[in-house]
Amino acid sequence: MTNPPSQAAEPVAADKAAELQRAFAMFNQVSAELTQAYEALQSRVTSLTEELAVANGELRRQYREKEALSERLSSLLDALPAGVVLLDQGARVTAVNPAAIAMFGEAVVGQHWGDVVSQSLAPTLTVGEWLLGEARVSIAESTLPSGDGKLLLIHDITSAQRMKEELERSQRLAAMGEMAASLAHQLRTPLAAALLHASNLGQPGISDEARSRFSEKATGQLRRLERLIQDVLLFARGESIGHDIIPAGELLADAAQTMDALMREHGIEFVLVDECGDARIVGSRKALFGALVNLLENALQATPAGGKICLTGNFCKDWLSLSVRDAGPGIAPEKRGRIFEPFYTTKGQGTGLGLAIALGVARAHGGTIEIAPASGEGAEFVMTLPVAAD
Repeated sequence: MTNPPSQAAEPVAADKAAELQRAFAMFNQVSAELTQAYEALQSRVTSLTEELAVANGELRRQYREKEALSERLSSLLDALPAGVVLLDQGARVTAVNPAAIAMFGEAVVGQHWGDVVSQSLAPTLTVGEWLLGEARVSIAESTLPSGDGKLLLIHDITSAQRMKEELERSQRLAAMGEMAASLAHQLRTPLAAALLHASNLGQPGISDEARSRFSEKATGQLRRLERLIQDVLLFARGESIGHDIIPAGELLADAAQTMDALMREHGIEFVLVDECGDARIVGSRKALFGALVNLLENALQATPAGGKICLTGNFCKDWLSLSVRDAGPGIAPEKRGRIFEPFYTTKGQGTGLGLAIALGVARAHGGTIEIAPASGEGAEFVMTLPVAAD
């Protein structure tokens, strides 16, 4: 027996209704989850918006602070009396302050610093100091923390240099005044001896041999007097250096050649050790030669026959060391502090100006002379000089 159509459709409708009900339930569940996710997202967006607003406020504050700092730095650079030059990695000028523009002109920006140096600056004997026209400047450089270039700070030290020269001149004049009495004694002794020998020349009946001997002695005293006067004038005037380019090896060789015959005559072994390489000095060849010969003559006077004198030249980095070592009795500790004083001498025939003049020459060339620490017999004087820049 077959069921009627209405009875067969009832279970199908019921199944569809239940399926539809489950679909609505699932839809409601998903809708609720989406609503919760949206609310959470909206809450997160609100939080991020607030955080972004705080961050923007902090960034604006930092920007204002950096802008104010930049303005202050710019004002300081503009007001700074020293020149400031900024170089990139290729050593090209990228920025300058007004003081640097006044020194080198506005066209300096974009130029290679080496070209600026060759066009506007001339080297001096002091490392880091240059001549800019009639002015004297010192240049200090530092590498930027980022390593992308360098910063140059240029100071005008013309006034300081003039004050230094005036101070040195005043010190020389003061030394001359303090030693006036000693100088009078130094002059009187050879002058009196020369007058005595000259008066003997006028005696009647004097033999030609005696006349020649008195004449020679008088001439010797007059030459001693002339040398003393020359030393005094040289010390009082100070040494004005030139711009000779002097290979250090040639300077040593010239001094050694001048003193070699005299060393052999006194029976002294003379050794020259030249380790200067290609080092060169800028200055006065005559003055440096005289200072070096002066040191060698002092060594000759201190070294007995059969002794040894060594002249050594060494080159290290930016400095040249010229030393003279003798085999004499050395210098007593209590005399080391006064050995370079004008008119101070331990020799009966000395003027006491040789070492003072040599020290003045070394200082005029940006160097100095020192006594090496005692090590065994003899004394060693070391002249240190800056070498010429390439």
